[in-house]
Amino acid sequence: MRVQGRSSWRHGASALALLIGGAAPLPITAQTAPPPAAATAEGPQLEEILITADRKKSFSANYVQAGTFRNARQLDTPLTVTVIPREVLDAQQATSLFDAVRNSAGVTMSQVGPSVASNLQARGINFEARSSYRLNGSLPTVNLIDLPLEDKERVEVLKGVAAIYYGFVPPSGIVNMTTKRPTSSPINDVTLFGNNFGTFGGHADVSRRFMDDKVGIRVNAVEANLDYGIDHVDGNRRLYAVAVDVDPFENFHVKLDAEHIHKKVSEVGIIRLTALTPAQVAARAPLVLPPTPPNSRNLGDRWMYTDADSNNFLAHADWKFLPNWSLTLEAGESYLNRDRRFPVFQNYNLVTGAGTTNVTFTNKGEYRNVNYRAEFAGAFETYVLQHELSFGATRNVRKQYVPVTSNINLPQNLYNPIEHAEVAMPAARVINNPQKIDDKGLYFFDRMKYDDWLEMVVGVRRSIYSSVTAATGRYSAAENSPTGGAVIKLRPWLSFYGTYIEGLEEGGTAPLTAANANQTLPPALSSQWEVGVKADPIDRMLLTLGRFSIDRSASFVNSANVFVQDGRTSYEGFEFSATGEINEQWSVFATAMVLDAKVGATQDLTLIGKRPENTPRFASSLFVEYRTPWVEGLSLSAGMFHTGGRAVNAANQAFIPGYETYDIGARYTTDIRSTEVTFRFNLENLLDKNYYAATGSSLLATGLPRTAKFSMTARF
Repeated sequence: MRVQGRSSWRHGASALALLIGGAAPLPITAQTAPPPAAATAEGPQLEEILITADRKKSFSANYVQAGTFRNARQLDTPLTVTVIPREVLDAQQATSLFDAVRNSAGVTMSQVGPSVASNLQARGINFEARSSYRLNGSLPTVNLIDLPLEDKERVEVLKGVAAIYYGFVPPSGIVNMTTKRPTSSPINDVTLFGNNFGTFGGHADVSRRFMDDKVGIRVNAVEANLDYGIDHVDGNRRLYAVAVDVDPFENFHVKLDAEHIHKKVSEVGIIRLTALTPAQVAARAPLVLPPTPPNSRNLGDRWMYTDADSNNFLAHADWKFLPNWSLTLEAGESYLNRDRRFPVFQNYNLVTGAGTTNVTFTNKGEYRNVNYRAEFAGAFETYVLQHELSFGATRNVRKQYVPVTSNINLPQNLYNPIEHAEVAMPAARVINNPQKIDDKGLYFFDRMKYDDWLEMVVGVRRSIYSSVTAATGRYSAAENSPTGGAVIKLRPWLSFYGTYIEGLEEGGTAPLTAANANQTLPPALSSQWEVGVKADPIDRMLLTLGRFSIDRSASFVNSANVFVQDGRTSYEGFEFSATGEINEQWSVFATAMVLDAKVGATQDLTLIGKRPENTPRFASSLFVEYRTPWVEGLSLSAGMFHTGGRAVNAANQAFIPGYETYDIGARYTTDIRSTEVTFRFNLENLLDKNYYAATGSSLLATGLPRTAKFSMTARF
């Protein structure tokens, strides 16, 4: 079939399509981080970059690890990329994915709260839970469980269309998590952590090298009990992760990663807004939002939990068989199963607060991703141009087995919550609509360099996609996605860029509250152009400013409560960031986004010009750390995170208010009996603000209460 929104790039945009954002992947790793390939007597060489050789103890990072931009300098990457390094994660005591990506303006929670998993949007576009979250730039991990950060070195948010490398993914972008690798020196770290509500746990991080440093192993293990300070919510989580590096002979490297993740936690009841009557719609009456409940209130019960286990495995091999040619092979699998009791408060009376909680039972849903990649990369010269060429093949097979759900309704009150006796999970498990997605692709791109001031990259991906379900039959598509970009470097520290990218995306999956819950819509085309400037004016400080425009298919829950694909939506805006060190005392991580998003042509004329749901016009974040000169080892920090008002549904019948939350923190490092010990304290949501943190599909979810986090890390 032809995907929705096939562009006319062949008829007039080909010149612009000869610009791609990014640098070709350079898959081999080493202990240093040299500049891009330079000509030698033997010709250009493929450079070897080890991402752990990036800036240490810094709020900034030189290099990117996501997609076609792997091992490219941020200064030379012509798209919006936010790299949140380990130093920021530690300073904020970040443990969940949302803890990290809130530092990237415009990334928000969608539909549900943050206690169970990080269901995210960027620029008002949903990330897809099975394809948008990547491990080490490759494996698509199933994000239906909190993806822990204790074993991660950094988190990257690559915003926008990313199809050339990742295939069918939404133009929200990619969230990439890079694992900690074995280090040259031994590590023995033990951390105890907790919060003021009763969360308490431990984390061990151990690294060793063996066999004359040819084998390295790093192990991370976490066990914790959970309490978020919300009524009738508790749980537990664990992480066991191992990363293995093997260098059996020169120019051949193997990396192995394995994770086991478990989380069981009570779900916080979310609110479903009462639909307007036809007469109210005709009169353009707004939806009336319920008053924001106290952030400690739960409209569900302790036994309404999500219980999930996930296993991720990834094998990566690099062989540099010539000085200027290499082969990369990857294979991985992500598997998740979960039981879920999902509470939604609805059909309420705002005067009395009386309503019902609808609980959806899902018995052992299963999700499995299998991913493969093979790639050749080479460097050579033609006349005045230096080339770094990559061509490869990928295949991602995604299967899901979601059982038929059952529901019960329990009396509940918005103002005076009622506790209920536990209702057992139905024993029967019937799967009548299994889904299999097969996303194959062949890609080619060439990074060309002229002198020291001009870089160009051109590329194309041939995607062959199929989606098969019992309910909707088979969808298939075979399309080309061109990409291209250029970077002009006026100074070594100053670059201007422009990009044009086309991509293909799945049509989205209907939410549980829709009449066609779990249905996946047909694939569609998205396109993006971006121009911007990046500067590194002082050491360890990166400034970026980008102007972007995205056009994609519109998907939403319509007035009949059916998730549909109808028309086009445009997203245009600016993003700014300043990350790194101002001087020896001050570090800063600041981002901001201004966005104008609206629905264009659609069969539902009432939606034209409306803002997509859960899409703020403005969002920003600011986090600073001050290393005090008067007390050695003491650092103080503060943060502000702002998200503007957002529409609750596609019809824009109401908007949740914008909000700001504030954090403060402190870190103190000292020696105790020749052991380095670091104490950390963070106070999140300092003013204990009650606010709606997420919306979409007429659902509302509240944010977390003021939380004091503390930890102690000893390095033996």
